[in-house]
Amino acid sequence: MRVPFCREFSILLMLLFAFTARSATAQCTQKLSDLPPAPELLGFRLGMTKDQIKAHLPQAAFGHTDPFGISKTTINPDFDPTIDKAKFPDVRSISLDLLDDHLTSLWIGFDSGFRVQVIEDFAKLVSTSLKLPEAWTAGRGRGLQMKCADFHLIVSTIAGGPSLRVLDIGAEDVVAARRQAKEERDSAVEAGTSEEAELVADKQAKVYYLPTCQPPREISEANKILFKTTEDAEKAGFKLAKTCH
Repeated sequence: MRVPFCREFSILLMLLFAFTARSATAQCTQKLSDLPPAPELLGFRLGMTKDQIKAHLPQAAFGHTDPFGISKTTINPDFDPTIDKAKFPDVRSISLDLLDDHLTSLWIGFDSGFRVQVIEDFAKLVSTSLKLPEAWTAGRGRGLQMKCADFHLIVSTIAGGPSLRVLDIGAEDVVAARRQAKEERDSAVEAGTSEEAELVADKQAKVYYLPTCQPPREISEANKILFKTTEDAEKAGFKLAKTCH
């Protein structure tokens, strides 16, 4: 006997509501410290130091650290004959971003031989390995993303293989704050050359302070020197005081 249309429609609505409610309640509350050493992370973990990375991967060579404290490197196990491919199976490339010499962004691109290719299946594999909920949402392109307590996950397909990126949200906020502070300093310098724009520096410590960041203790007149811009201070061999970061 055929179920009346109205009843079929009601059942469909109930199923749809249940699925929507289940999806709405799924959320990731885990922290970076909760992540287990999953195979898909290849022995890396956010927060490890540059020295720890080099001990794990001696071929890692980091470039210049920019004014915001960022340094980066990319390795290609699939092409570099000096890298033990057995240590990084089915891995095409690995990109590492560091902030103040600590790993804050890890990107791993697997090749077309990886055991999972469909992005939805890859997302499920990542959730299972990292013991995370099924809280994926649509990302850029056809990728998926998941935001947790203090980190962000992104899975996508690149060059015919799945890729995984793990980002430290707190580190991104620190970089954004430093960029904004630099813009404000540059704007203050461009606005005029009054004493308010002058930078106080300590000749003994070889550091300078911003107008918005005063020295923790008074600098003696014998050690005090003034600069008009951060560029002048840097050229003279002075570095921004750590308390101003």
